[in-house]
Amino acid sequence: MALIVQKFGGSSVSDAASVKRVAQRIVDTKNAGNDVVVVVSAMGDTTDELIDLANEIAPDAPAREMDILLTAGERISMALLSMAVNSLGVGAHAFTGQQAGLRTDAHYGKASIVGVVPERIARTIKSGAVAIVAGFQGVNDRNDVTTLGRGGSDTTAVALAAALRADVCEIYTDVDGVFSADPRIVPAARQLPYMTHEETLELAAHGAKVLHLRAVEFARKFNVPVHVRSSFSNKEGTWIVDEKTMKDKALEAPVVAGVAHDRSQGKVTITRVPNVPGMASKIFAIVAGIDGNIDMIVQNTAVAAPDVSNLSFTLPKAEVAAVVEALRSHRGELGFGEIRVAEDIGILSVVGAGMRSHSGISAKLFATLGDLGINADMIATSEIRISVVVDPERLDEAARSVHTAFGLDSESEAVVYGGTGR
Repeated sequence: MALIVQKFGGSSVSDAASVKRVAQRIVDTKNAGNDVVVVVSAMGDTTDELIDLANEIAPDAPAREMDILLTAGERISMALLSMAVNSLGVGAHAFTGQQAGLRTDAHYGKASIVGVVPERIARTIKSGAVAIVAGFQGVNDRNDVTTLGRGGSDTTAVALAAALRADVCEIYTDVDGVFSADPRIVPAARQLPYMTHEETLELAAHGAKVLHLRAVEFARKFNVPVHVRSSFSNKEGTWIVDEKTMKDKALEAPVVAGVAHDRSQGKVTITRVPNVPGMASKIFAIVAGIDGNIDMIVQNTAVAAPDVSNLSFTLPKAEVAAVVEALRSHRGELGFGEIRVAEDIGILSVVGAGMRSHSGISAKLFATLGDLGINADMIATSEIRISVVVDPERLDEAARSVHTAFGLDSESEAVVYGGTGR
C-alpha cells in the first residue's frame, strides 16, 4: 500500500464529464489498495472569470478581498469532485486549504506556505476515505484566507506530500508529461522520461508552464518524488528526480534538456546611474522593499562616460509600475537620469544539467539566433542555463529553431488534450 497525493489542474476538471473522469481515476487508485489525497484546482477558466468580474466591479480591489473571491473556484471543484467520488462508492471528504492545515504568510495574492499541519487529512486517510483538498490557498496568522499565486495548486500538492511523507506526488495535467518545450509553441517537442530538480527549477523559473516553481523547490528540499502525468491518458509521464537518482538509474543528463520561453516579464532601464560603489545596492534595496522579483540584470558603462552607467533588469509585468514609481520617488537622492520601460519582451532560455561539462552551447545558441537575424538584447547565465531577451514578436520562431538546432525535435507531434498546460 502506498500513500499517493494526486493533483488535478483546471483543464482536467473543466466540466461535469471531466470531473467524473477524474473521480474514476481517483477511485481506481484507491481500489488498487492505496491511500489517496487529492488536490484540485478551479474548474477551467473559473479563476480568470472571477478576476474579470472583479475588475468590472472594482479595478483596484483590496488584495485581501481578491483572495477571498479567488479561493471560491477551488472550493467549488473540491466539493463537486468529492460528490463524484462518493457517488462511485468510495468515501471522500472535501477540505479547504485552511481546513487541511496549510499556514501561509500574509502576502495576499502570492502567499508562501510557512507550515503544514494536516491533522484532519491524516485522520481522513486513517478512516479509509479519500481527502480532497482545495489547492492554491491557505490561511495566515490573522485567520485570513490567502492565495499562493497562479499555479499554486502544484505547491499545495507537494507541500502536503512532504508533510504526509507520501510515497509520490502525481501532478496531472493536459499533456503527457514534461516536454523539451511548450508543445503549443513547438509541436515537435519531445516528452522527457526523467528530469532533475535543478533542470525543472530553471525551466519553471523561465516560462515552462507544467510545474509551479515553488512546487519544485518544495520537492527538492523535502525529496518528494514527483510524477507528472496526463489525466487524459495512461502514459508513463515524467519523473522529477534528484541527480543521485539519475545516476542510480545509469541515466546521463542531456546537454540541453529543454527550451523555455517567457512573455510575462517587462524590462526596466535606469539611465546615467552614478558609477560608484553601493549604488546598485541602494537601487535594488528599493525594489526589494516593495517585493519586486528581479530576474536578469545587465549594467553597461560607456568608455566615453565611465562615471555613469545604464542599469537594466527584468521582472514580472505586474510589478513594473510599482517598481518604477518607487524608483522615481528616490531619483533626487540617487541622481540617475531617466527610467525607460519595455513592457513587452521575450525571454528565451536553454536548460540542461549536461551544460556543465560540455562546451559550445553558447556558440550554437547565438549562431542559431544570428541565422534568423534575431538580436539578443540581454544575456544571463547559470551553470545549467542561458537566457536571452529577444523581440517578443519572434520569440516563438526562435524557440522552434533553437529546439531544432540542439537536436531536441521528436519525430511525432506532441498531443495537447486541453489547452492551459495545467
